[in-house]
Order: sequence, then C-alpha cells, then structure tokens
Amino acid sequence: MRVLEKLSDFVSKWMALIVILVAAISLFFPSSVSFIKTAWINTLLGIVMFGMGLTLKPSDFTDVFKRPKDVIIGAVAQFTLMPLLAFLLTKVFRLSPELAIGVILVGTCPGGTSSNVMTYLSKGDVALSVCMTSVSTILAPFMTPLLTLLYAGKTVDVQVVGMFISVIKVVLVPIILGIVVNRFFSKVTEKAVKALPLISTTAIVLIIAAVVSVNSARIMQNGLLIVCVVICHNVLGYLTGYLAARALKLDTTKCRAISIEVGMQNSGLATSLAATHFAQYPLATVPGAVFSVWHNISGAILANIFNYSSKHGGKI
Repeated sequence: MRVLEKLSDFVSKWMALIVILVAAISLFFPSSVSFIKTAWINTLLGIVMFGMGLTLKPSDFTDVFKRPKDVIIGAVAQFTLMPLLAFLLTKVFRLSPELAIGVILVGTCPGGTSSNVMTYLSKGDVALSVCMTSVSTILAPFMTPLLTLLYAGKTVDVQVVGMFISVIKVVLVPIILGIVVNRFFSKVTEKAVKALPLISTTAIVLIIAAVVSVNSARIMQNGLLIVCVVICHNVLGYLTGYLAARALKLDTTKCRAISIEVGMQNSGLATSLAATHFAQYPLATVPGAVFSVWHNISGAILANIFNYSSKHGGKI
C-alpha cells in the first residue's frame, strides 16, 4: 500500500506534465495508443466520480446550509459565467458547429474534481470549494442539458432528456455509490483514498489519449484555434469568477475558491456527453480533452500566483 501511496503522490505532483506528455504522444503517434477506445470514456469518468464520492461525507453537504450565501454565489457564478463565456467565444472565433458544441458543453458542465486540490494549494477556502463542487455536480443533470439547449439549441439538436440521463448515470450514481461505501466502510476508504490521485489521473489520461488519438488529424488542422479558445475560456473563467466574488465583497480566500471553481470544469463530462450525444460531430469531443490538459497546467500556475501573494502580503 505504501508503494501505491508514493506512486500516487508522485502522480499528483507531476500530473500536469504527465497529461501533457500523454496528449503529445496521442497527437503525434496516435497508433501507439489506439488500443484505448472512446467507448471507455463513460466508464472511466464513472471511476473518477466514484473516487470523488469516496472523499465526500454527509458533513460536506450540511456545510452548504451553514454558509448558503457563499455557495449560492459560487453556484450562480458557475452556471452563468462559464456557459456565457463559451457562447461568446464561439461567436468571436466563428467556430464551426462541431467545435462550438464542444466548447459550450465544457462551459455548461459543473466544476472539476481537481479544483479542490488547487484551492488548497492556493490557500483558498477549501470547504467552500468542496461545497461548490458538490452542489454544481448535483445540479448538473438539470443545468447542463438546459444550458446546452439554451446556447446551442439553434445550431444543433440537443437531446435534453438523454443528456439528463447520461449525467445521472456517469456522475451522480457513481458519486452516490462512493458516498455510501465511504459511510459504511470508512476504515477501508481512509486507506484507499490515498491511492485515488493515481486512479483518477490514470482515468483522465486514458480519456485524453482516446479522444486525442482518434482525432489527431483533425486536431493538427484546427489545433491552434482550439487551444486559443480553451485558454481564453479557462483564463476568463478564473478572472470573472474572482471579480464577481470580489464585487460581492467576499474575503480573499473565498474569492480564490470561487475563481478556481468557476475556471476549472469537469471537462471529462463534456467529453463524455459529446461522444454520447453528438457523435455526428467528431471534433465536439476535442475541446473537453484539450481543456483537461490545459486547466491542470493553468490551475497549478494560478495556485502558485495566489500562494506567492499570500506569502508577500498581497490582496489577491
């Protein structure tokens, strides 16, 4: 078990680099990872969500009622800023329908699972980050399909009911199972949780490899455009999330948590939904995969900036 823990710590430390390396291999040498199938995406995402559930306790949800104002501000920011930014970017960059739906899916998804770690590294309000991730994930079966319909319904056919069922299957059910297992087998899960970064990173890396390798030729043609849009979306999410929290006079630790939570999306879910419900648009899966690579890099950079600010008496 100690070997797994050390390996898990190593993977956590170098996650961004590992993700970049796998993405590069999948892009330039797609045949080397062709054994990884896109059909695995939903299962792999379910594993990540189950792991998230293992880290949650009932107290994480009761905390929501102890600080409703902070959580409501965070949830509103999550489901207004990122979807709107995604829609505006599709117009500014004049994206094709298949790329546009991929970007919009990223914007309408809940907060990413790694946001809690980045908030911790940023010396932000970790409890708020966990609450926001939990709440946005619970709201996702309703908000993600409806917001996708709102922003993309005029361009593509959006199957609201089908997306609702998909989010329930690949997100809520695994999370609930994880919470139940944690509740009744807490002694076992306390040890297992130490290996979760290894398992989650492996699953995320496999999702990225599957999507990038299958679409390598298309990415080579549209890569610069996709990367530019993803970077703009992510960075603007951090910025607007922080400014919204600051405008509402929340303290610095809460501003950091909301900034990171808004900017870091569950892009694995976006990729899963694109593969399941928009298979006629192969490129729709790519923005989510690229976002998965980029937000781990940008999240680490932002955490360092916030951390530096804390050490030197900064106010951001």
